[in-house]
This record gives sequence, C-alpha cells and structure tokens, in this order.
Amino acid sequence: MEEHQLFLCLGGNLGPKAENFHRALMLIEERIGPLRKVSPVYASPPWGFRTRYPFWNQVAEVATRLSPEAVLREIGDIERLFGRKRGEGGYRSRKMDVDILFYDRLVMATGALTLPHPRLAERRFVLVPLADIAPELIHPVTGMTVARMLATSSDPSAVTPVSPQKLHPR
Repeated sequence: MEEHQLFLCLGGNLGPKAENFHRALMLIEERIGPLRKVSPVYASPPWGFRTRYPFWNQVAEVATRLSPEAVLREIGDIERLFGRKRGEGGYRSRKMDVDILFYDRLVMATGALTLPHPRLAERRFVLVPLADIAPELIHPVTGMTVARMLATSSDPSAVTPVSPQKLHPR
C-alpha cells in the first residue's frame, strides 16, 4: 500500500492546551500514521469570531497509508474524543480541531472534503507553523510555495510562539 504525505493543522483554545496537543499528536500517530515533522506551537487570536481565549496552533507532517476520506473519518473520531461536535454552525471555541491542509499534491472537492484546504493561504495561524516545517512545499493550485504564501498573506493576525514553560508546565 502506498504511503502519502499529509499535512494537518491542529488548533484549540479550551482546556489544558499543552496536554490536549500532546494527546492529539499521539492519537494522530496511532490512528493515521507516523509523524514526520511537527512545528512549534503558536498562539493567535480567534479567526472568524470573538472569544477571550487565544488559540494555539501547530502543523504536523504525517506519513499515511489511509485515503483522504479515511483520514477525515479518523480526524472526526479524534475531535469527538475532545468533545467536538461538527455541524453546529460557525466558528467557536474548542479543545481540539484538526484540519487536512494537503494530501500529497491532490486537488479535490466533494461535499465533505476540499483539498488543499480552501482557506489555508488566508490564515497566518496556519502558514506560520507550516512554513516552519515545509517552506518550499508548493500549493498544487496556485503554484506558490508556503513561504511565498506567508510573505504575501494579507492576514494581519499576530502569531507568536508559545513559550516552552507553557508547553511543559512543572
């Protein structure tokens, strides 16, 4: 069975965030495939709605043998373990959200899944951690590298590294 290159974005702003991110990465590795690279964690304001709780975001490169649809099902199961209920309408605070950014160079759009992620180029909270681990990755539709998308992004949001003390509290 063929191995595929998968990029996932993790995000959350509720609960014990350091613990949630660690657990989500473990579940991704168990259920979807081995982690190849993992970006640092970044903090950013919410995107598309208001809340007083800043988000943390991280991007992971994963090697998977699953189809895109199977990856989406596994992500849904992982999110449900964190209490996520999709389809509640609009953006909202959550413990964990996992989005597929890229699956190889696949371009597709179904009712359930669009690849590459349709809004990744608009979001600094995605582009900054993605550029840390894959700056030369080329978007199969636009032909732009991740580094170029970040350099030309119109998103003014502040995206700042999360301190190691917050990631590993004593």
